[in-house]
Amino acid sequence: MKTRTMRREIFAGSAAVAVLLLTAGCGSGGNSAAKQDAVKPVGDSKQLDLYGSGYGSGSGSGDAPAGGGAKSGPAGQLKAQEVAGVGSAVTDGEGFTLYRFDKDTAKPPKSNCEGDCAQAWPVVLADDAQAGAGVDAAALGSVTRADGTKQLTVGGWPVYRYAKDTKAGDALGEGVGGTWHALGPDGKPAAAGKAAGSGSGMGAGMGSGSGMSAGMSMDMGSGANSTADGKKVSLSVRQNAQLGSIVQNAEGWTLYRFDKDSAWPMKFGCLDACLDTWKPAAPVDKTQVSGIPAKLVGSVKRPDGSEQLTIDCWPVYTFTGDKQPGDVNGQGKQNLWFAVTDQGKKAKAAG
Repeated sequence: MKTRTMRREIFAGSAAVAVLLLTAGCGSGGNSAAKQDAVKPVGDSKQLDLYGSGYGSGSGSGDAPAGGGAKSGPAGQLKAQEVAGVGSAVTDGEGFTLYRFDKDTAKPPKSNCEGDCAQAWPVVLADDAQAGAGVDAAALGSVTRADGTKQLTVGGWPVYRYAKDTKAGDALGEGVGGTWHALGPDGKPAAAGKAAGSGSGMGAGMGSGSGMSAGMSMDMGSGANSTADGKKVSLSVRQNAQLGSIVQNAEGWTLYRFDKDSAWPMKFGCLDACLDTWKPAAPVDKTQVSGIPAKLVGSVKRPDGSEQLTIDCWPVYTFTGDKQPGDVNGQGKQNLWFAVTDQGKKAKAAG
């Protein structure tokens, strides 16, 4: 009897140690996102579909949303034009934003979006594609899909629309799953080109409905993605007049955490339609972190299988309501969303 009791106590102690080790491992690991110990979601986290689109398993028929979202079809005359919150992106003949998928390849061109994915992300057919303003005809091409159709490519990348974009100028697909991006004229993500052109000076950042004071969004040094010695920085800290030291990504976009998520045990409160507004931040290499302790930086596997950046074990996001690097329009939204400090805590306005 005594032996049996001792075994139970040893088992309970081992379990407690295991939990402590897992907790301690959150946000730790090797020097790159690939080496980090990802924290697995537990509990009753709702399952997302693979592409973060709201289609496929558990989401009904998989048809495009009512109201006439984007559908597969010819490209028409392509143009490069400014898309709100994204930058210079390629649009089709009807003005719909076009996208690329990071899991595709450009050399050689290959699409890895089939089935439910292709319903959420309708392919753009190469038929009748013409280069308009800002688009180089030499960058246009095509790739033959498994069903024999010819899909448009730009810079070698297969091109898609997004079924949740219901009108010209929408860009709800930007950043979905951390793998879908509005398409730049050179085939690269459009937001990357925007970041390159963004300055490092003062950002007014007074988005409509933000409820922020002028002082709240005056930031210094936003958009910096390298150090004085040329070292690449994927995660850094900037000073905000009201919030203090807050974390930004390589392009200078503010990172936020959500009170309905939890750090341990890991659960996700931002799912489905929430992800149209709050985009999971991609993991970063720990050697490319500046101003924040590297031990706080980690990653987590979301229910859809994608990896998301964590800071102090909390998943972090960018906000589509931020219109330019340095904006903090997401601060205090619904009293649930907060910028992240250099110590991984919720930012609070001074005074």
